[in-house]
Amino acid sequence: MSDQPPPRVRVTGPPRRRADVVRPVGTREIDAETALGEVFMRSLLREQLFLALRVLAALALTLGMLPLLFHLFPSLGDERVGQMPLAWLLLGVLAYPWLVVLGWFYIRRAEDHERDFADLVGSVGSDGPDEEPR
Repeated sequence: MSDQPPPRVRVTGPPRRRADVVRPVGTREIDAETALGEVFMRSLLREQLFLALRVLAALALTLGMLPLLFHLFPSLGDERVGQMPLAWLLLGVLAYPWLVVLGWFYIRRAEDHERDFADLVGSVGSDGPDEEPR
């Protein structure tokens, strides 16, 4: 008799198969890199780029101009709001909530753009409720 253990057997769960997923025509166009797919992607990227530029412009016009403002008007450095210097209040206290607001706005709008894009891509090639079947 041999003292060898029985061969190891790998135990797995039942085989997992994905259900056949019907993908919208628009996503197939994007995956196949057709001209229509390129138009879809360019439109999404253009919207996201313009959104980013708008948020950066808001940041530059608000927080980015503060050093210039203090340089052009040096007397602002001596101003106080209560016990706190104005520069500390603007740069140390109010700047962070403003950054959070800009970030929140950017995320919300970017998600809206992506949702609209998904709706647009999903509606390509399908007959809507107002259209008659061809």
